[in-house]
Formats: sequence, structure tokens, C-alpha cells
Amino acid sequence: MSQTHHLVSAGGVVWRQGDGRAEVVLCGRGHPIIWGLPKGGPNPGESLEETALREVQEETGLEAALVAPLDAIEYTFWRGGQRYHKRVHFFLMRPLGGDLSLHDAEFDQVRWFPLEEASQTSTYENEAQILARAQERVAALQAGKA
Repeated sequence: MSQTHHLVSAGGVVWRQGDGRAEVVLCGRGHPIIWGLPKGGPNPGESLEETALREVQEETGLEAALVAPLDAIEYTFWRGGQRYHKRVHFFLMRPLGGDLSLHDAEFDQVRWFPLEEASQTSTYENEAQILARAQERVAALQAGKA
């Protein structure tokens, strides 16, 4: 039985009010396209929050500010004959500036989606659950209850 390697990452759900509805950013790549949230591993000495903000900026081209922690997802995968268990912490964020055209080469396209559609667009079920949690949190913020 092989040893399991444990990894930690962080990412963000960046939301804004657009055309009277909440919108979030998803990152896409491949053919057929795979849509997901911006996330990645920490640099040495980075906190989860710092990692999430940096990854969002690199992968979306947006500068963002933390609003609140959302939740974490966990999954296991195999690579090179090694087993990995990964925990990804997500944060709700608001955009401060930047431009989606400045996203890094890791993704083919980065775009805004209506929040209620993003859960269905997300390729990964566990990230769809994070988007559903973000939708609840945004609704509470809009109602002044958070």
C-alpha cells in the first residue's frame, strides 16, 4: 500500500453585482472546456488567505479583497503512481481592480457568470457546492444579514 501525500490549496469565489444580479468568475480550459474556480498551492510562508488572493490574481487577472471564508473541499487523486489527498479552502471575495484579459496562461478563458448559473456550469461537483454556499452568503450580504 502506498503512502498518501497531503496537500493544501486555497482559492476564491470572486463576486460582483452586474446587471441587477450577482456574478462570479470561472476559469476554463481544454476541449471540451472544463470550468472551475481559481485556486492553487501556497508559496513558502503564505497564509491560506494570501494564497487565495494571489491565485485569484494570477488565474483571473483580478485584484480582490477577502469578504469571508466559505468552506473547504477535499478529494483524493493519483499522479505518477502516488496517492494524494488535497484540501482546498475557498474564500468569498470582491474585485478591486484588474482585468480578466490579464489571466495567466493556465486557462484558455476566464469570464463572469450569473451566480445562479455558475453552479451548473462548474465541471466539478464539489466546486458547485462551494458556489451554492457562496450564493447563500451573497444573498445574506445583500439582505444585510451577514
